[in-house]
Amino acid sequence: MPTIADSKCVLIIGATAGIGQALARALVALPSKPKVIVNGRRKERLDELRKEGFETIEFDVDTNRPNLKHFVDTVIGRYPELDTVVFSAAIQNELDFSHPDTLDLDVFMSELNINYISIITMIKFFLSHLIKRAATGQPCFIIPITSTLGIVPGPWVPTYAATKAALHSISITLNEQLDGTGVHIMEVMPPLTESELHDHQGKRETLQNIWMPLDEFTKEEMEGLLRGDTFIPCGETKDGFMRFEKGRVEAVHAMYAERRKHEDQAGGGFRIGVNRH
Repeated sequence: MPTIADSKCVLIIGATAGIGQALARALVALPSKPKVIVNGRRKERLDELRKEGFETIEFDVDTNRPNLKHFVDTVIGRYPELDTVVFSAAIQNELDFSHPDTLDLDVFMSELNINYISIITMIKFFLSHLIKRAATGQPCFIIPITSTLGIVPGPWVPTYAATKAALHSISITLNEQLDGTGVHIMEVMPPLTESELHDHQGKRETLQNIWMPLDEFTKEEMEGLLRGDTFIPCGETKDGFMRFEKGRVEAVHAMYAERRKHEDQAGGGFRIGVNRH
């Protein structure tokens, strides 16, 4: 089974801090020595990472479709050997719908765009390249970073939880549709993990007593990536995944297989997914 050890060129979107940055450092330490490209919007952080030997690309994913397309085209043009894309960029805001007058819809839309819409847009634009790359025999990977809150939503962060649930759902779908293309999905599902994600909420001092240390999380994450697991729940997320998601993933696979069987029996006509004969 293909694993992250097969990757030769990895782009991490959202790698200037926390989970993305730790993953970048773990990947360059692999015996396979992949090229690791780090992306973020904070130039000073990227400059520091460049001094460590990383390739860097400054870009803010909170933007529109044409800009995202230009970013993807730029990456592919600069790194035609790219075979793996990690989507780690995310923001988290507390919203209280019981006080609707306090809700800022611009904040809501920005969170929705960064955490989900921009990711789906970039996946669409990267896929043509990745499918062609995989056709040469090079295993390719799409690695979304979701969250335990995508399984059991936190009502205090409703938009974040909803976007992570949506990203988890599309990961299940992509895993089915891309079967046979050589492009593999490996979804990483962190628990509450040490990061800067919550700093603007002023809760770091409280959360640091209960979150999973970043080094422990990264160790579990890398173990799953090196096994080539499609779903990589870490820490406390394992319980929620086994209780609520494992059966759902199996049901989706069975339902999709049944649909393909009926399509094959019918012959011709509309087909869902790629590389179906």
